[in-house]
Amino acid sequence: MNLAPPNVGRPPSGTVYRNNQKEGMPDAAALLRAKLQAKKNGQPRSSPQPLGSMSADPPSPTGSTFSSSSTVISHEYGHTASSPPFMPFSAHHGPLDSMPVHAHAGSPMPGAPAPGPDTLSREQMLKQENERLLLELERLKLEADKKKPTSRGVSVDEERRRRTEELRQQEREAAATAPRRSTNGLFKAVCSTDLLFLIDTTGSMGPYIEAAKNQMKSIVDGIGKAFLNRASIRVAVVSYKDHSDAGHLQFLDFTESTDQVRSFINNLTADGGGDMPEDVLGGIRRALDASWKHQTRCIIHIADAPAHGRSMHDLSDAMDRYANPGSEPHRLTYPPLINQMLGLKVNYILLRITEHTDKMAFVFLEEYARAYGDCRLAETNKYFSKVKGLYNNSATGGLLFREAEIGISYHALQNLVVRAVTASASRTATRTCGTCKGTKVPRPGNGDGGTALPFIGEGDEEPTDAGVSMPLEEVPAQWSNLDWFEESLTVEGFSLDVMAQGSNALNAMMDRDSNITVSTLELTLRKRKTPFSQGALRVASYARTEASTNRYVVKTFKDSHHSRLAYLAEDMRCQALCKAFALEFNALLDDCHEHSIDFVVTACFKGGGSSACSGEGCMSIERYLDGKFVKYNNNAGYVNEDLGTNPSHLAAQAFSHFTYERSRGRFLVCDLQGVGEMMTDPAIHTLDPERFKLSGTNLGSEGFLLFFAFHECNLVCHKLGLKSSGEGLAAEMDGVGSPVFREDWPAMPDTVCCSNKLCGRILRRAKKNQSDHCPGYHWCDECLPQLETFKVRRMCTGPGKYHEFEVSRFFFESQGRATPTKCVIHREGDVVEPGTHTCDDDTGPGSGTKGGPSGGISLADSVVANPDFWKRFKPATVALESD
Repeated sequence: MNLAPPNVGRPPSGTVYRNNQKEGMPDAAALLRAKLQAKKNGQPRSSPQPLGSMSADPPSPTGSTFSSSSTVISHEYGHTASSPPFMPFSAHHGPLDSMPVHAHAGSPMPGAPAPGPDTLSREQMLKQENERLLLELERLKLEADKKKPTSRGVSVDEERRRRTEELRQQEREAAATAPRRSTNGLFKAVCSTDLLFLIDTTGSMGPYIEAAKNQMKSIVDGIGKAFLNRASIRVAVVSYKDHSDAGHLQFLDFTESTDQVRSFINNLTADGGGDMPEDVLGGIRRALDASWKHQTRCIIHIADAPAHGRSMHDLSDAMDRYANPGSEPHRLTYPPLINQMLGLKVNYILLRITEHTDKMAFVFLEEYARAYGDCRLAETNKYFSKVKGLYNNSATGGLLFREAEIGISYHALQNLVVRAVTASASRTATRTCGTCKGTKVPRPGNGDGGTALPFIGEGDEEPTDAGVSMPLEEVPAQWSNLDWFEESLTVEGFSLDVMAQGSNALNAMMDRDSNITVSTLELTLRKRKTPFSQGALRVASYARTEASTNRYVVKTFKDSHHSRLAYLAEDMRCQALCKAFALEFNALLDDCHEHSIDFVVTACFKGGGSSACSGEGCMSIERYLDGKFVKYNNNAGYVNEDLGTNPSHLAAQAFSHFTYERSRGRFLVCDLQGVGEMMTDPAIHTLDPERFKLSGTNLGSEGFLLFFAFHECNLVCHKLGLKSSGEGLAAEMDGVGSPVFREDWPAMPDTVCCSNKLCGRILRRAKKNQSDHCPGYHWCDECLPQLETFKVRRMCTGPGKYHEFEVSRFFFESQGRATPTKCVIHREGDVVEPGTHTCDDDTGPGSGTKGGPSGGISLADSVVANPDFWKRFKPATVALESD
């Protein structure tokens, strides 16, 4: 990446700058005209020149006079400025940038007076001077050609194929050296559960003791079924009364025998109890001494009375014989006990019977909330309103704290317990698997996970040095001010082939990675030097491009040692496959637009240093998502419980199920997060361990099991007619059956994406905007008007007489190409010298100058009207290749 020089100092002779950015090299004719102008007497010009007139100088954007100092002239009319010799300058848009297509060379500007005889004579003289300068230009070109290497140049297409093959080779090498993914046993490890019942067995608890005994077998069976009968379930029981009661603590350690548990509970009697509180803390201490083993650990607390101590209830001191905290015979207080529960990673679920336990539940919750637990009280709890500020999102994988209302509904016990255990296992899976997208798959029991930061997707980075932190800016982005983005980067890299999806494209992509094609991309980015967000290895900065008003985020690595173009490219292919699934998903739900799904497209680049990464590094760019960032599910089975019937939430869960069904069990897209229907940073589980093997979020068939263990089909699943289930998957994995899939998929209606390679928004049939000047391309509502907004007129640098052509800079930038400096005729036959970069479109090789693009399409009026010209451009479709 080449940072543009600051607006001070002496640049290379003849370099043109715009907004502190190198625009390109003026041709020899322009330099000669500037030199001649400097030698003149400096007599002011009293009127602007007609647009397109063969003037030695283009007209001033403001109609002002030029001084006798050297005038720097850009190829692009409307970008001129007067400055001292060889000093950089910031040119600005003048009125000529927005001149309509019909303003031909030699035509006066609208509203300008008709030229008089003196003007015509002067124009004739200037035309002669221009012809002489063009001859001089040809001579200079011939001299320059003699200094070029004598080795044979390559075509633009060959150069791009070479770069693409280099990327493929890097991906193959990275895949070959990546450790083989092994997740066998992951599902059983995270779902096997230690379940302990902590039961108040004083006189009022008889019906609940009986319900626990009668429903114990169905509770264990229900948990086993939820975990597809592939997990081990152990049960323990602690009963407690008050200090003065005989046998006030009884204990059964963990066992897999439900008969043994039923027999133990059957011997419990509901009696005793003097004052209102009971020895809850003694019961908790006994529970913590049990032989905890499995990763998912739950205490189900069934009680109608609080613990002793005025900090645990709202009763008067007269109703509690141990009102002073710590005054009980065992001298226990609750904070150390709760912290021990947190240390053992025990999930706590209190089944609320009466309001007497409300304060106890609240103070216990406070301790869990300090440890970033996923905490929630029953809405009937009098302290419910105070919990709002303590709530932590369940996507973090924090320990579960729940108060659930049971009241007198003894039959609800089974459902409450099963849901509590499955919710606990979901958090265990998230902590165990994390959402990391690094180079290694976490093994069962390793580390704690967390959710990705918005925009940074930090799952994808292992925190190898969590102490490295960079300063962040907190100011709002000034998107409309291009100069606010003070860093200019010229980068080259790769983008997805934006899709115009055919009926067989998804099948081809599922068959092999090579059918998910990418193309070369070159851009000049404008970004902030200071990032606004960071993760373990990367930072995110606000960004824009030169010829677009679209908003972007650039992600760069903090350290050059972590630059991994192959990994970024695989993430890009992953998103392409997700978008292909989404195209079919949306087409099948064409009458339910509220359930649409789309994915942000990503481009990856390599380049030089910047303030965010030292040395040679890699970066990626994607659309900035403005709005509330939501996590819908993750790659370890987590489902956001807070969204209920939110349309995007229902669509996200059904989409994950759809990808498994549509691929007949080969893929499952998950880890869905984003703003509304627009998703970013997805994960894909694959049946084939060789697919997407660089991704640490790919948990293979174990990921399939985790999804189905926690997925509940919703109305969108039913509308799509999805038939696959976790039971069928488990039967297939055990070799005792096979899954059932929907057999027929209707022919997909035509669906396309926006042809801007940095946008790629999915377009429904009614929203396929097209431009008359570029058939075969489709544009979203945001990108379409920019084709006109960024049109400018340029002078052709090709040989021959002086002539101009019009250009929509946005178009070429949207295709990852530089704005041509030659008209379409003079672009024919150009080659790229070895070692140089090309920025032109596939059908018209560019000038071969180094650097990124400064714009979009360059078209003369006659070319714009000629449909044959547009046929030369390759539409943004998915080309299918073989390995």
